[in-house]
Amino acid sequence: MLKDYSSFTGRFRRIFGSMATARSRYFPNPKADYKGGSAPDIPTPQILEKLNDLLLRIENGYKPIDKNAGDGLYLGTAGVAYMYYHLSRTSRLKPNAGKYLNKAVQYLRPALTAVGNVTTDSKEAPSFILGNCGVYAVAACIYKCIGQEPQSNRYIQLYYDCAETVKQPKFLAAGSDELFVGRAGYVLGALWMAKETETLLRTSDIYEICDVIVHSGRCYALQQKSKSPLMYAYYQVEYLGAAHGLSSILQVLITVPGYLDSHPQEAKSIKESIDYLLNLQDEQGNFPSATDEIGYQSKLVHWCHGAGGIIYLMAKAYMTFKEEKYLNSCLKMADLIWEKGLLKKGPGLCHGVAGNGYAFLLLFRMTKDPKHLHRALEFYSFMNTGEFQMGARTPDYPYSLFEGLAGTACFLADLTQPAHAKFPFNDVLCVY
Repeated sequence: MLKDYSSFTGRFRRIFGSMATARSRYFPNPKADYKGGSAPDIPTPQILEKLNDLLLRIENGYKPIDKNAGDGLYLGTAGVAYMYYHLSRTSRLKPNAGKYLNKAVQYLRPALTAVGNVTTDSKEAPSFILGNCGVYAVAACIYKCIGQEPQSNRYIQLYYDCAETVKQPKFLAAGSDELFVGRAGYVLGALWMAKETETLLRTSDIYEICDVIVHSGRCYALQQKSKSPLMYAYYQVEYLGAAHGLSSILQVLITVPGYLDSHPQEAKSIKESIDYLLNLQDEQGNFPSATDEIGYQSKLVHWCHGAGGIIYLMAKAYMTFKEEKYLNSCLKMADLIWEKGLLKKGPGLCHGVAGNGYAFLLLFRMTKDPKHLHRALEFYSFMNTGEFQMGARTPDYPYSLFEGLAGTACFLADLTQPAHAKFPFNDVLCVY
């Protein structure tokens, strides 16, 4: 059974938020902001030294064995396999690419064993972040990279074999459209896999799945009398953030090449839904975690909930529609992340400092403004301080891709090549 990684209900989130002080969630930012001038120097030797330290900690603390292989890319060994693949593709780390790919295969094997008993027509199989399809996609890319084309093609085929399940309107009772286990994740994974393996995207299947996503969101929005033309629920909560909510679903829909142009009615609903979400941005730059929190000041400045993740939708909307309001939204989110994004939950991607740091790397690539690179480097620097190391919490899965050090390692690697940096599986600036 797929585990429920959904967050608390809206009512409990609001009660908990009102009890917690603002500073309990984040460290006040002690760093000086960018003051203009030339681009900051990247301390590459120090970053690589820290990266090697993280890799040693992962290798010693998290072995590539069956008991660590569950929970897909999010928590399992497949996520560490992805990390090594990511490092092997980093220009500054090319001399070690062979070693990293060997490690990637080691961590991939138990993950493949873990998903081996789940058939492609199972409702669990299409999950990208938490289930089979994420493992298939990473396997396809790793085997392609090491020259094992038949193995790569096998996992590509297994991935697409899951498409018929995804097309079923309600293949998951808790919600079939979100990123972690639903259709949005499946489509995002297909885009990433096709690009990385240099294979054709199976557009007919992907377009059909996008049609189902739009129809599902439209029906639910009408049923609930939503102000957004498209709306979705996961475990009966209308999430808005990247992990389970509206923002990542919309981002995926506008990313699929050619879909908006060939589906004008769907495109209209998608853009109006993006603008609905844009209008929920508060004065600080943040967004509610879910629709039942509209009107309350959100305290969650994470990738999974809030500005740290919604920035990817607005960045993609700016690249797609060329309207300044989306870029302005991104810049407002970046200022909020600079102020409140040094999270006490740890160094990871989902709700940690590295995840928020990636927002600055995204904006640096988009705007070429050195301010954003400065901010990303300062977030890295803060993670090395005693204040962070003594005051941050240890994640439940401290070595994993989305909660722990594997995701942090990806962030550090990308700091050495900021012009090519990308949040795992999510290259907003890529033209597929």
